[in-house]
Amino acid sequence: MTDPTADTGRGTGRDIGRDIEQGVERGAEPPYAIEARGLGKSYGDPAVRVLDSVDLRVERGTVFALLGPNGAGKTTCVRVLATLTTADAGVARVAGYDVVAERAAVRRAISLTGQFAAVDETQTGEENLRMTARLTGLSRAAARRRAEELLVRFDLTDAARRLVRTYSGGMRRRLDLAAGLVGSPEPGVFFLDEPTTGLDPRSRRQLWQVVRELAGRGATVLLTTQYLEEADRLADRIALLHQGRIAAEGTAGALKSRVAGHRLDLVLTSRQGYLRLAGRAVHHSPETLTLGLPTDGSAAHVRALLDEIDPDGTEIDRFSLHSATLDDVFLALTSEVPAHV
Repeated sequence: MTDPTADTGRGTGRDIGRDIEQGVERGAEPPYAIEARGLGKSYGDPAVRVLDSVDLRVERGTVFALLGPNGAGKTTCVRVLATLTTADAGVARVAGYDVVAERAAVRRAISLTGQFAAVDETQTGEENLRMTARLTGLSRAAARRRAEELLVRFDLTDAARRLVRTYSGGMRRRLDLAAGLVGSPEPGVFFLDEPTTGLDPRSRRQLWQVVRELAGRGATVLLTTQYLEEADRLADRIALLHQGRIAAEGTAGALKSRVAGHRLDLVLTSRQGYLRLAGRAVHHSPETLTLGLPTDGSAAHVRALLDEIDPDGTEIDRFSLHSATLDDVFLALTSEVPAHV
């Protein structure tokens, strides 16, 4: 990684770097659980830029969602912050520790849950937790007590003595999170890399509740996800990662307001009408000839839009009004206008 005092020429990056530096000099507990400036990472030959000058600040005791499509760089960012890989450029601190110079201290302060549950299917849930506790250095008695505590906390007591191969996807995920808590100091910092991938709706909601409980206990959670609803429901702040860069960051409400307060969905009567209006839309559905246009939601503005777009009453089949969603933000900032239907 580069010298944290280096001037990258990016205003936000300089501010973050200076605050990191000053926090170390003062010896005070930093206000941010995760701080990163100018993170860069490339892979392959020829090199493909996966992270491109990523800046992050995550306040203690909050849930921060890193949102983006496959290949956006979410997992690489987590791997850098969790000390599993080293960035080519930039500086980062987690729980107050430099992720390169103080790697061991970072690892003692964090818990990482990857995209697939890392549990032993040939053991019971209780055996998994006791084994993990023993590996962290707890005595047999302490390991047993810690396993019992976590089985209760993650609602796995009834399944404690069943083999993990019989667990549902949601149960495996809860066990995986519990295992991450065995040796990690609380409240701590939790990295959850797409933890609900492949889960059914009920299991996803159960896991959401676990995340809320972690944050309620003062933990800091950095969550990566492709699910817009997940970020909207869980996160205090959201960063949209696109092609290795932060395209937007803020609260869910602030991000939605960047697109529009509301969205007017129009079902067009013809392909020609759809293509004519596509450049103005924040939502595109060529299969159904549906476009979503930003609006303030007032009756006056909706009437004005309809009169402007379809003065003869022949181009619009029907319309509906919706509140703006993170889908609109995501599509507006990461998608190109479709060239054809």
